Amino acid sequence: MNIRIIAVGKIKEAYLTLAIQEYTKRLNGYCRLEIIAVKDEKIPEHSSDAQRRKAVEIEGSRILSYLKDDEILATLEIQGDQWDSPAFAKKIETYGIAGKSQITFVIGGSLGLAPAVTKRSQWKISFSKMTFPHQLFRVMLLEQIYRAFKIIRGETYHK
Repeated sequence: MNIRIIAVGKIKEAYLTLAIQEYTKRLNGYCRLEIIAVKDEKIPEHSSDAQRRKAVEIEGSRILSYLKDDEILATLEIQGDQWDSPAFAKKIETYGIAGKSQITFVIGGSLGLAPAVTKRSQWKISFSKMTFPHQLFRVMLLEQIYRAFKIIRGETYHK
C-alpha cells in the first residue's frame, strides 16, 4: 500500500523530526510512505477574517496540486468521524482489499483546511474534539498508521 501525508508547514522542532523519522523507519516494512510539506501562508498576527480565508484558500490550492484522481483522500478535521484504532485499521485494510492502493492523508495548517480540499475528501477523520498543534499531529497520525498496520497483520504492538 502507498501512504502519503500532505501537511501544511515545516517541522521546526528537532524532537518532532526525530519522532517522524522513527515512525517512517518503522513503516518501511508495511507500506511505501511519502510525506509532503506544503508551504504555509504567513498572515499578520491581527488578521481579518478575509485575510485568514485567503490564506486557507492559498494553502488549499497548494494541497490540491498534489492530489490524484485515483487515490483515497482522507482529511484530518475536527468535524470528521472519530475512530478507535481497530476500526481505523479495518478501514485501511478495507481500502486495500477493494484495490485502493493509494491513501493520502491531509493535515491542514493552523487555520484549518480549505473547503475545496474537504469537499474532495472521501474519509473525514477526527482524532478528538480537541485542537492539536499541526506539527505534533504528524507524529500522532504516523503512530496511528503504524499501529493500524500492526493490527492488520495481527502483530503485537509494543508501547
